[in-house]
Amino acid sequence: MKVTRYSDADFAERLRELTAPSSLFDPAIEERTRTILNAVQERGDAALLEFTERFDGAKLNAEQLAVTQAELMAASLKADASLREAVAEAEKNIATFARKSVRKGWQTRNSHAGSVGEKFDPFQRVGVYVPGGTAPLVSTALMTVTLAKVAGCREIAVCTPCGPDGSINGALLYAARAAGATEIYRIGGAQAVAAMAYGTASIHRVQKIFVPGNAYVVAAKRLVVGHVAIDLLPGPSELVVLADDTANAAFAAADLIAQSEHGSGHERVWLITTSAKVLKAVQK
Repeated sequence: MKVTRYSDADFAERLRELTAPSSLFDPAIEERTRTILNAVQERGDAALLEFTERFDGAKLNAEQLAVTQAELMAASLKADASLREAVAEAEKNIATFARKSVRKGWQTRNSHAGSVGEKFDPFQRVGVYVPGGTAPLVSTALMTVTLAKVAGCREIAVCTPCGPDGSINGALLYAARAAGATEIYRIGGAQAVAAMAYGTASIHRVQKIFVPGNAYVVAAKRLVVGHVAIDLLPGPSELVVLADDTANAAFAAADLIAQSEHGSGHERVWLITTSAKVLKAVQK
C-alpha cells in the first residue's frame, strides 16, 4: 500500500494524480481496441484465431474455439467435494437474490378504458465474458451466468481466455456449466467482445453482453454499443473504502484485495481513513 497523508507537502499534487481521468478514455487503448474489433468484424474466426495465438499463446483452429461436452464432463468429474459445495452454495444465494429483483409485468385500464401496462421478456441469447488471464474468476462466472438463467435467457454463451495449451481452468468450466452456460468458448479480450457483438462462423452474435474486464475489454464494450446492448462499463476497478475507528480491518482489506488483485495496472483502489490504528491493521 502507498500511504498519502493530508499533512504531506505534496498532498494536493498526489490527489490530482490519484483522481486523473480513467483509462476508459485512454486514446491509445481505444485505438488498439478498435483495430481488434475491426479485424474480427471483417475476418471473423480467422482474426479470433490470430489474436488468441498472439495474446494467449494458443494455436487453435476454428473447430477448437468451442469447449466440448467431453471437456465439460471431465471438469465435472474432477470437481472435488469442496468445489461442488462452494459452487452450489454460491449459486443458490445468487439465484435467490436475483429472483427478488426480477421485474414483473403488470396491466391495467386507463381513464379511456384502454389497456396499458408493461411486459418484461428475457433476452433469448446473451453473452458473458469471464476474465481468466491472471486467475480463473470462478466467482464472475457464478455472478453473471446465474443472473441470465434466473431471468430466463435460453442461450447463454460464455467466453473466457485459455492457456497456451488451449485449456481452461476446470473449476471455472464446472462453475459456468453449473450456473447455466449453454455454450463456452476459449477466447478472451476485446476479440471476445467483438465475436459476441458481430458474430462469426463459429460464434453466433448475442443480443446483450455482460462483461467485467480490463481496460481493453471495457473499451471494446463501449465501442460496440449500437451493434449490441451492453450492461455497463464496470472497469477497470475503481473502489473507495471509507473507514473510521469502528471499521473491521479484515473486511476493509478483503474489499481492497478483491479489486486490486485484477492486476491490469489501471485499477483505482483507495482506503480513506481517519484512524492510524485502522490503517496499520489494514496494511498488516
